[in-house]
Amino acid sequence: MHDVEHHDLVGIGTGPTNLSLAALAEPVPNLSVRFLDARPEFRWHPGMMVPDAELQVSYLKDLVTTVDPTSRFSFLNYLAESGRLFRSLVANRDRCTRQEFEQYYRWVARQLSSLRWNRPVEEVRLRQDRLEAVSGGTRYSTGSLVLGTGRTPVLPGFAEALRGPSVLHGADLLHVAPQVRGKDVLVVGGGQSGAEVVHHFLRSDTELPRRLTWISSRDGFQPLDDSPFTNEWFAPDYVDHFHRLPRERRTELLSRQRLASDGITESLLEAIYRRLYQLDFLAGAPVQHRLVTNRRVVGLDRDGDRVVASVHDRDLDRAETHVADVAVFCTGYRSSLPACMDPLADRLLDARGELEVDRDYSLRWDGPADARIYVQNMSESTHGVADPNLSLAAWRSAQILNAVAGRKVYRVDHETSTTTWGNPLDPSGAVPSEPLPILRSV
Repeated sequence: MHDVEHHDLVGIGTGPTNLSLAALAEPVPNLSVRFLDARPEFRWHPGMMVPDAELQVSYLKDLVTTVDPTSRFSFLNYLAESGRLFRSLVANRDRCTRQEFEQYYRWVARQLSSLRWNRPVEEVRLRQDRLEAVSGGTRYSTGSLVLGTGRTPVLPGFAEALRGPSVLHGADLLHVAPQVRGKDVLVVGGGQSGAEVVHHFLRSDTELPRRLTWISSRDGFQPLDDSPFTNEWFAPDYVDHFHRLPRERRTELLSRQRLASDGITESLLEAIYRRLYQLDFLAGAPVQHRLVTNRRVVGLDRDGDRVVASVHDRDLDRAETHVADVAVFCTGYRSSLPACMDPLADRLLDARGELEVDRDYSLRWDGPADARIYVQNMSESTHGVADPNLSLAAWRSAQILNAVAGRKVYRVDHETSTTTWGNPLDPSGAVPSEPLPILRSV
């Protein structure tokens, strides 16, 4: 026997994206919402919460501000209520640390009565044209389900087989806390996470490794493209444009736009470079280091207590080996349906095994029209490079909330970009005053 709760919206997972949705839903009258999370409390990438790691976006791109700057759940209001607004404006300018942003998230989470912790969802099923999320002794019945379970760290298969205290994904860095003092360390991955791990290992004068090797498959240790026109890829107008492009064109664009989201911040690159300079010339070179690019790790084996990485040098098309005591793979994350969706998975995935996501972030499936499933952070291939990023979290949540409520709860269609996306010019060179209709992608 189960207790049954009926809600207009049920969210599974309460990371930053569904926390944004919960915060925006809180003041909406006559809207019943519930968010379920298996964890005992809100945490944000605790395994990678290294000291001084900074947000890659402005703190104004918080849970609510871009769609409701008057909300009491804004980051600025958090600073004001915690008595640090003026000091923060001096210390942070337009950025802050991830640690402080997690404090802000936890502050918001404590104020929301719609959140339920220690509620793992065992399965989601369809019952009488309603979706039900089953957790413990309760069935949460809804017409609108929102998946916000986050992205899963990805280890190559050859590394997964050796996973443990000396072979780990960067997401587990602080959980595993590998001992690197006086040891040979290998860091794989030339993006922001790899750079943060390298910086973390080099910070302490007393815990330095003996040798550090940093491998990137890219052409170099490349900076985040944070320039103004590139940042318009993180604007609502561009999402509209991107969504109506052919699948092949979207895939091509994403591969070319990677440095807009996964480049390394210039401040972190400078910090690593300065630290290596200090170690080489001011501290008697206590750390040997080798930073190599255009290499791809293709295998990993054990040799006693050590690991041996097989590496392909893409420049010279030759094989190399790198031996280390500790190997940290910063090899990204993937989006996938959580296991609780298995009962419906065959009805949600297309012939390619992929999700088809409509413009309002709802999934196309053969279920009842009044049973809708929305996704957060699972639609990069259909909505663009900004999807895994925090930039559009509030705007996307407002889109979903408007669709669930069936009315314009929040205004989401008044922003424009400097760049013209996809609207054809007439012979005179003028841009049409009315935008093209948004088409469903096929």
